Amino acid sequence: MVLLAAAVCTKAGKAIVSRQFVEMTRTRIEGLLAAFPKLMNTGKQHTFVETDSVRYVYQPLEKLYMVLITTKNSNILEDLETLRLFSRVIPEYCRVLEESEISDHCFDLIFAFDEIVALGYRENVNLAQIRTFTEMDSHEEKVFRAVRETQEREAKAEMRRKAKELQQARRDAERSGKKVSTYGGFGSAPGMTSMSSGQSGPSKALKLGAKGKEVDNFVDKLKSEGETIMPTSGKRGSDVSKALPPPVNVEGVHLRVEEKISLTCGRDGGLQNMELLGMVTLRVTDEKSGRIRLIINNNDNKGLQLQTHPNVDKKLFTTDSVIGLKNPEKSFPLNNDVGVLKWRLQTTDEALIPLTINCWPSESATGCDVNIEYELQEESLELNDVVISIPVPSGVGAPLIGDLDGEYKHDSRRNILEWCLPVIDANNKTGSMEFSIAGQPNDFFPIAVTKATLVDGDTSVRFSSEISFLVDKYEIL
Repeated sequence: MVLLAAAVCTKAGKAIVSRQFVEMTRTRIEGLLAAFPKLMNTGKQHTFVETDSVRYVYQPLEKLYMVLITTKNSNILEDLETLRLFSRVIPEYCRVLEESEISDHCFDLIFAFDEIVALGYRENVNLAQIRTFTEMDSHEEKVFRAVRETQEREAKAEMRRKAKELQQARRDAERSGKKVSTYGGFGSAPGMTSMSSGQSGPSKALKLGAKGKEVDNFVDKLKSEGETIMPTSGKRGSDVSKALPPPVNVEGVHLRVEEKISLTCGRDGGLQNMELLGMVTLRVTDEKSGRIRLIINNNDNKGLQLQTHPNVDKKLFTTDSVIGLKNPEKSFPLNNDVGVLKWRLQTTDEALIPLTINCWPSESATGCDVNIEYELQEESLELNDVVISIPVPSGVGAPLIGDLDGEYKHDSRRNILEWCLPVIDANNKTGSMEFSIAGQPNDFFPIAVTKATLVDGDTSVRFSSEISFLVDKYEIL
């Protein structure tokens, strides 16, 4: 079998992604795909069509086609088997079979196509092997990235701490009667043109640190830690300490806990849907610690759906909350990230909402006065770099900001007012923002592992861990 090309195209023959396995010009492949829909007989179901020079073997994918272009003397049975494998690969990378989704993951698909076919001939691979081959990466690169991300996190944490101190100083100044600017950090004041939107204004609240020498010392410290400092257009700075904490020590056994939340609420506060997805990923770099078990502190009282990796002893986890391999004689893979446990929670219980956001718009003589407030319900969380995006009417100018916790940015091109909060935690669990703008009220919607032991001897193993909580979607409709 000689496979000339594999492509995903529209019903009209427009190529979305195409991989040629022999020398072929772009004009040639686009011409072949454009001619493909015209060759099919309407109302008849087939799996292939032919011309004088090539054969098209195809499979419908909702509004698209998966098409293989082969020579006419190729084996049609092998063509169909290869086509089925191509069709199974696409859902591995694309959540929906639509043109935009295919375009977003075009390079992932091309890499997968290259694992199936080499120089026009089918490789002896299956779907699991394709997934393994395309996910392989460099251990050195991951170590470098981990160190780099640790340094960035520590620097950001120090800046956030200083930002909170400066914000508290501003509040103390307001209470003592000193004059403090009422305009926020990143947006343009009323009356400015849209050209200044998103640029640094003259407001004092914009400046996290006013002393140039301290800012320079901080930048020099970052450079000495190996950071690459990119120039910025604004005058943001931070009165930070010269010494940064050391990076987190990564042990021979390292655990990463990651959770993603997707939440939709109604404007009156009712929770329409909340989905939480979590995973524990294990990485073993010490060969002596490959045969281990993880003791989990499972305090679930919310009805999580828990699922272990197929190679993990499910019975052991169910009865003892311990993660270990089914075959205790085997070791966990070295220098690879292995997902050992994942969970899912889908609920409409309002008591489980981690952060509530209330919007109170009211009509005024000049348009609309809006008061927005947040409250952290889960006090064990620390939310960093929170941005609450509020749609505002177009063509009415910048909003007039009143009382404000944090900073704001007005994007006149997207008609979005962004309320920026560096940290929300138990010590900073509530905050509010007031602004006035022309418009109507309806214009402002929508807006752990405890222990690791060796299999033999039950000896404790030192391990490191990192926990991340990410937001996939958080909407107030």
